[in-house]
Amino acid sequence: MTITGQDTETSRALRGLEDREASVRLRAAMAVGTAPDPGFVGKLVERCAVEPEFFVRDMLTWALIRHPVALTLPVLLREVRSGPAQARSQALHTLSKIGDRSAWPVITRELLTDADDDVARSAWRAAVVLVPDEEQESLAAVLATQLGRGGRDTQLSLGRALVDLGDVALPALRTAATASDPDVRAHALATQQVLRDPDTGFGFAIEEAKRVVALGGAPVVDDEVC
Repeated sequence: MTITGQDTETSRALRGLEDREASVRLRAAMAVGTAPDPGFVGKLVERCAVEPEFFVRDMLTWALIRHPVALTLPVLLREVRSGPAQARSQALHTLSKIGDRSAWPVITRELLTDADDDVARSAWRAAVVLVPDEEQESLAAVLATQLGRGGRDTQLSLGRALVDLGDVALPALRTAATASDPDVRAHALATQQVLRDPDTGFGFAIEEAKRVVALGGAPVVDDEVC
């Protein structure tokens, strides 16, 4: 973005988004969010696609949600549909923070099963926030196809998404708990346990479920959850 006219504090902040120092970029994002302007939306989204530091990206998201949804939503949806992996992941994260359910159609099965773990995790979080009530069961069924995927952080993200859906996730979890893949079974059983008892730590639940699956058994999980 080319900035013309008087070299205001905000225009300097925009240029600061590309500074070599992360602390400068952080302050720049805060300054831009403090003084929202329609001309800044494109630059903020553009920076989200390449910013390497998580805490700076989080501030970029904050700056974006300080702008009117009518301005940010079209740009974010475009990023989700056609941007590179980081752009899609960050746009989905921002959509989850905005919470406008009109964005739901952009959450496709392809996004929910994306090969990039960061994109998929962001899609899961956004989907749970944006899904209409009548689509929750279908969403749970798609999310359940990803059980057993990835490392601890990815499995935790998916488990949280399914738990956030509540009781509607139970049929999909029960089916997955009988899968032939032991990782899928353990992940499904652990998620059921956390859904039944939210105070259970997911790390503990997954290790216990793996132990049970390895021994060839299955814990008794009450049908009455929450």
